[in-house]
This record gives sequence, structure tokens and C-alpha cells, in this order.
Amino acid sequence: MSKYQPGWASRAGADLRAAARTLADTSADRRTAALTAMADALAAASKNVLAANTDDVARAQSNGTSGAMLDRLRLDPQRLDGIVEGIRAVARHPDPIGREIMRWTRPNGLVMAQVRVPIGAIGVIFESRPNVAADAAALCVRSGNAVVLRGGSDAASSVGAIIAALRNGLREAGLPQAIITTPPDTDRAYVGDMLAGMDGALDLVIPRGGKALVKRVQEEARVPVLGHLDGLCHVYVDGAANAEMAERLVVNSKMRRTGVCNAAECVLIDRQAGEAMVTRLVSALQAAGCEVRGDSSVQAFAPSVTPASLQDFDTEYLDAIVSMAVVDGVEGALAHIARHGSGHTEAIITGDETAAHTFLARVDAGVVMHNASTGFSDGGEFGFGAEIGIATGRIHARGPVGADQLTSWKYQVSGTGQVRT
Repeated sequence: MSKYQPGWASRAGADLRAAARTLADTSADRRTAALTAMADALAAASKNVLAANTDDVARAQSNGTSGAMLDRLRLDPQRLDGIVEGIRAVARHPDPIGREIMRWTRPNGLVMAQVRVPIGAIGVIFESRPNVAADAAALCVRSGNAVVLRGGSDAASSVGAIIAALRNGLREAGLPQAIITTPPDTDRAYVGDMLAGMDGALDLVIPRGGKALVKRVQEEARVPVLGHLDGLCHVYVDGAANAEMAERLVVNSKMRRTGVCNAAECVLIDRQAGEAMVTRLVSALQAAGCEVRGDSSVQAFAPSVTPASLQDFDTEYLDAIVSMAVVDGVEGALAHIARHGSGHTEAIITGDETAAHTFLARVDAGVVMHNASTGFSDGGEFGFGAEIGIATGRIHARGPVGADQLTSWKYQVSGTGQVRT
């Protein structure tokens, strides 16, 4: 039984700010060493983490959790190895702190430089996916930020075991364990503390979860929010698409992992591609175990599909279900995405460079792809080592959020005695 501790925010916030200052003052090499120690500690704790995850999964199954959500929650040795390797990849990533973004000289001789600095202290509120704890912690250490991690009750045991291991790694590296902080338990009142800023300790909050969580954070937070909304991703198959490529990319975008935010939820097919393309893609998706819900044009070509409702085109299924519609070329695809897209990831499959250029330039999304699976919309695949989420807004960061995106900047101005008249 949890018992909320009203003084936690003040105490933990003070420790967090002190830890953030210490981390910001460390060298890039020391941050790298800390990340390596964190990875080693998590690998050494693999049995404990997997046992904790087994408990979480069993509890979720008894509560009737859906298959897609169970997939997000479940860890196995291979997935855990991937999480450890993700931390090592972040350790190899160039350290952003102190890096010059640009430098210029004014006519009066003043030399100005824009330099990356840590944001400070970041709160991450997430659900279901235990790997978020490791990814967020690693990215924050790489970018010189302290972090408060609050996972959901469904993954409480897994997240607790991961955080304990990561904090052990910090201790081995000689850094304050408060760099990675977590509330005493999953009582919702601690979320309120974080949204209130933990007595001024937090500089940014990042929600990672479903609509209800993101909505609460955006409505109640008294600190800036870096939001990640729906992953309602589209794949548009142009009339100039190679049929074999289109089949391969559509099936991979949808079915590689259906419960992740970069999975395609809607396939749009150019009317010029005709019946052959529609029937080919419907057959391939159905053969892969995916239910296809089509508009009237898709139904006319492929009577086996389920009729799609208007709501289907606004639904992030996170399951083996996809909506499909026939559109009139690139303009039709752009109009459909503008009505129904979430700004996450959109893809075009075409051999027509003009069509590709139009799509890439005009789609309003954090990531836009040409002849590639939406599954590549991922911080690791972008070379960031890991990601803390996919930002779907337009302010500060957009698309995969890695270590560089968790920095701010300051201007360093050097003179030779200039005075302003």
C-alpha cells in the first residue's frame, strides 16, 4: 500500500538541483565513463530485471491487458541486451555540452558564439515501456541533465529494477545517485508534484504514454512540456511506386511491431496505381495477419476488407489493424494527412522525384520519409543512440529527441574592451 509523502518534492528537488549542477560541471569523458558504468551495472543486474519484468507481465495479463500493451511491457534477454547496447551507443555519441552551434564576428570586433548547455533537470512521466527508463536516463546523463523518472504502475517492478541498476552505475562512477531520481512509489500524487515543478527544481517535463497522460501533463504542468502525441503514421503509395517495394515497405511499416508509435496506421494509395496495387497490398497485409479497413474505393477493388468508418482514419490502433483509402495523387494524400495526421511520421513510396519532393516539402510532420519504412523513425536509427520520444510539436525539438535535443544554449561574447555608444 502506497502512502504519499508530502515533503518528497521539496527534499528530492533540492537534491536533484544539486546533482544537476554537479553533472553539468563534469567533463565529457567523465559523463562517458558514467554511461559505461550504467550499462555495465544494468547488464550485471539482468536476472533481477527480467525476474521483475516477469512479475509485471503476469500482473498485466491477470488484469486483461491487451496484446499490444503486453508487447510494450515485456522484456526478454534479447530486448534487455538491446537496452544495454542502447546505453553504450549513447556513450559513444558525441557529447553535446560545450559544442559550438555557430560563431560570428560583429563589425565592432565582438566575437559571438552560440554554445550548447544542459537544460538542467528534466522530469519524464511514462507508461508501460520499461526501456524508457534506461533510454531517458542515458540521454540525460549524456546531455548533462539530472532526471526524475516516474513510470506507470504496470511496469513498476521492471522500472524499479532498472533504475536501481543505473544508480549503482552512477555510484561506481563517483557521481551523485540523485542524478537519476524517482518517486517513492507510483502514487499519482507524485505526478502532481512533478507537474508543479518540484518546488522549482524541474525545467522541463516530457510525457511518454497514451492520450490521457499527455493531456493531463499538457493541461496541468506549470513547467514547459515537450509533448509526444499520437503516432498516427501514413504510408502513401504513389502511382509511380515500384509494386514490389511498396508491398515490402507497407508490410514492414505496419507489421514489424504493431504496438509502437512509428507503426503505420493508414495506407493511402494513388488512384492511378489502380486495382492491381490495392489488391496486392490488401493481400500482403492480410497474409501477414493484419485486418484491413478500407474506404468505398478499396472495398470495390477488394471486397474482403472491412468497411472503414470515419473514426478509423483518426485511430492509432497499435495493433494488427490498418485503415486504407484511395486518394487522387500527392495532393489527395496531402489533404488526407492534413485532416487526420498527428505530425509524427509520414512516408511516400514513389519513383517520381517530383512527387517525392512535393511530399517531403509540404507534409507537416516531424519525420517525412521517401522509399523507406516508417519503422526507421527512431532515435537509435537516426544515430542518436536512443531517444526519449518523438516530439510532434514545433517548439524547441521535433522528431526523435536525443541528447542534442535535450540541450539549450547560451551566447558567449568575447571582446577587446569595446564599449557601446
